[in-house]
Amino acid sequence: MKIPRSSLRIGAGLGAVAALLGACAVGPDFVPPAPPTVGRYTLEPVPMSTVAAAGRTQDFAAGCPLVADWWRLFECPQMDALVLRAIAGNPTLQASEASLRQSRENLLAGEGVFYPRLDAAAAAAREHTAPLQQGVQTPGTTFTLLTLSGTVGYALDVFGGERRTAEGLRAQYDYEGYENLAAYLTLSASVVDAAIARAGYAAEIRATRQLLDLERQQLQLSTAQVSAGTAPYSSLLGVQGLIAANQALLAPLEQRESEAGDLLASLEGATPAEAALPDIDLAALALPAELPLSLPSDLVRRRPDILSAEAQLHLASANIGVATAAMFPSISLSGTYGGASSSFGGLSAGGARFWSIGPSATIPLFQGGGLWHGRRAAVDAFQGAQAAYRQTVLAAFAQVADSLNALDHDAQGLKAQDDARLSAGETLRLLQANYTAGLVAYPDVLAADVQLHQAEIAWLQAVAQRHQDTVALFVALGGGWWSLASPQGTERAP
Repeated sequence: MKIPRSSLRIGAGLGAVAALLGACAVGPDFVPPAPPTVGRYTLEPVPMSTVAAAGRTQDFAAGCPLVADWWRLFECPQMDALVLRAIAGNPTLQASEASLRQSRENLLAGEGVFYPRLDAAAAAAREHTAPLQQGVQTPGTTFTLLTLSGTVGYALDVFGGERRTAEGLRAQYDYEGYENLAAYLTLSASVVDAAIARAGYAAEIRATRQLLDLERQQLQLSTAQVSAGTAPYSSLLGVQGLIAANQALLAPLEQRESEAGDLLASLEGATPAEAALPDIDLAALALPAELPLSLPSDLVRRRPDILSAEAQLHLASANIGVATAAMFPSISLSGTYGGASSSFGGLSAGGARFWSIGPSATIPLFQGGGLWHGRRAAVDAFQGAQAAYRQTVLAAFAQVADSLNALDHDAQGLKAQDDARLSAGETLRLLQANYTAGLVAYPDVLAADVQLHQAEIAWLQAVAQRHQDTVALFVALGGGWWSLASPQGTERAP
């Protein structure tokens, strides 16, 4: 049996109408937020260069590219290896990548609604009728019924509810992609920051132990002087108190060094007992001399957390369309063709065939206000996402401003510490010369050496802080992920 041409024309006409109506979708079309109009990050213009500290300046260049593997600018192969091991083994990053893959599969599954749905059905049943159920006084019959059919269905999506749902899934995929980038950036920055901190603590520990050795020499001299009656006992007590104070500083430094090592182990996906961490020399780390400084309008297109907030805003916008479309009729078109017979051979007989074709519509008439309030809730969620986006942008701008100010202040502080260290070194050299000439006592030389080591420890702290604030600027500017198609070890949304 053939399907009448009139029925085919009806189905084709309905499909054409659906195609015309499908060109529009209810709900707002998402427009990315406009970039900020400010031209700089700080209240006062940032100087193009920091002051020279320890013989080094840092220049801020608007045209300087920020590469994705920015940590290589510190020129430390051991640190590079730490970062790559963390990218390969960090569980948090692996969880983020799994969420991204899950979101992609959800997107592909949701986009399946745009294709016709084709189903096949087959059934076999042995039945016995009871004519008395229809009021007929005849004996019942027993028979076998075989059914084979196919059904084609298509959601016309006249008001765009399905398209808005797919749009929301795409926004969710974008969100997971940018969250993956944020996890990648946070991980690499945490590894570099912890490695610098560990190197700084190790340098401070070495300097403190050298200082204690000098103070113990001074204690021996003071003890001999007190025994000879050439120095008061109070001078001995003063040296002992100085040794005790600096000895008390050593244990916290060793604890911080251990904590930094434990953090590096966990970032690499290993236990502290399994990790084999290199000993990085703080003095061997290069200080990046040319630093990128992107425009505020570019920052909002590059920071993963800002792009993630924008994707959430897009999702909230799509949800308004989904909630709006739910208030309108839902229309679908379906057709079924098959055959029914008491035997397989009879399924192809003309009298055994059956078919149907036509649209169906579900019209929401009364839902107790649920659909209306659901749309209002979606609008409120969109407004909340707008506020969250603005707050994310403000926090990002504040972070960049903090990093720029910190680098300027770090250079000034390091210069002062460097001057103090040089002055202490010059004082020690003069006292050593005077001691050789017999003009001063050896305890004076030891005291000057102690002051030099104290200045050295403060200088090391300032050096480590300058390196860490440089890392903070790279992170604040977005980490340079856009310079690569996909960061090593990660996948991200297109």
